[in-house]
Amino acid sequence: MGIFSGLFRSRDKPQNRTTGSAYSFFFGGSTAGKRVNERSAMQMTAVYSCVRILAEAVAGLPLHLYHYKEDGGKEKAIDHPLYLLLHDEPNPEMSSFVFRETLMTHLLLWGNAYAQIIRNGKGEVIALYPLMPDRMTVNRDSNGQLYYEYTVSMDDAPTVKGSLVRLNPSDVLHIPGLGFDGLVGYSPIAMAKNAIGMAIACEEYGAKFFANGAAPGGVLEHPGTIKDPQRVRESWQSTFGGSGNANKIAVLEEGMKYTPIGISPEQAQFLETRKFQINEIARIFRVPPHMVGDLEKSSFSNIEQQSLEFVKYTLEPWLVRWEQSIQRILLSPEEKKSYFAKFNVEGLLRGDYASRMTGYATARQNGWMSANDIRELENMDRIPAEEGGDLYLINGNMLPLGNAGAFANTEVSDDGKEENPDEEVLEVEEPGGNSSGGTDAVPERHHRRGKLV
Repeated sequence: MGIFSGLFRSRDKPQNRTTGSAYSFFFGGSTAGKRVNERSAMQMTAVYSCVRILAEAVAGLPLHLYHYKEDGGKEKAIDHPLYLLLHDEPNPEMSSFVFRETLMTHLLLWGNAYAQIIRNGKGEVIALYPLMPDRMTVNRDSNGQLYYEYTVSMDDAPTVKGSLVRLNPSDVLHIPGLGFDGLVGYSPIAMAKNAIGMAIACEEYGAKFFANGAAPGGVLEHPGTIKDPQRVRESWQSTFGGSGNANKIAVLEEGMKYTPIGISPEQAQFLETRKFQINEIARIFRVPPHMVGDLEKSSFSNIEQQSLEFVKYTLEPWLVRWEQSIQRILLSPEEKKSYFAKFNVEGLLRGDYASRMTGYATARQNGWMSANDIRELENMDRIPAEEGGDLYLINGNMLPLGNAGAFANTEVSDDGKEENPDEEVLEVEEPGGNSSGGTDAVPERHHRRGKLV
């Protein structure tokens, strides 16, 4: 058996592709009898919807390259060559949205996303091109160093026929998904192929049920012996089978009798099974059911909270994978000290208009947001600085922050005059007065700051 053991390995089992621990999980047949791969899975509406939601969410978020300032703040590194590649155009053939959508789709279907890095003579990144994950392998050489092998097809380069291209890790932007070794990710589709295979089987059963006119199968009974039962069966099927022949009246001869033997979809809980499989697929990708069209447990009171949880618990881990992979591969060791890539998710975390205005009012009155800060978040033009657009105000008299406290020690008396409580008031006798208090004591103000003595 040892001689033939390598011939009968199942393709849907993990195989060690590297001299260490990098595994790849192959697609294969499911227990429902349906073969599951990236293309058959995408024919399921729930899978297609989940992949599209996550891919478009990551692609639609603004991706910026930032630079640390000397005062501890940060600013967009617009002058850096990598900023244009990440934010606008990674290569002359596609936009940043299409590039990130493609890689995110690869990441969700195969568990890995690869892009070839094109550098100039200075080592600067000048272009990024997506690579198909099913044609990429990750291996180690005799010295234990990682390298990537990519199978080039005629679709990529007509002059090259099925050759292997060896790439260094510095030439590949690799974003791995969840895996066992941290090097190569496992495909969510392959790991959950039984759940997806059952959904495919349920959908196929429903399609065939309605193709047969929504009528269950049955048995044609004849009191005697039929010489050619195949001809009778085909004649019955062509006359009464299919949705186009539904509700036709059958005329039976020679004592024949039709007896249905199938069970109804209600008895088989067909609809409940299909509904559960949709939630099962949504659970694989951690997508809220209401985002794939299941509003049974959603309401006006919780749907906004579910959307916020989608950003925090579903989208955020994927964004961190992107950001850290970009930081690790595309930036030089010296640039890593002062540059970093970051997705802007503020637009997804914003509430409705009334909630945003309430939050802006609180920030404005407490002095940590200016009018221009708010207008930038709302995609509005800035107010000129000379008109107070950059002023930071505090609650109370809405004074400029620099003038806060200038009149803090001033009070208004009953007669409307301003008084300072820190002023010292002493009673002195008027010249010519006597100790018996024949003259009124005249208050004398000493403008002295601090504690009264």
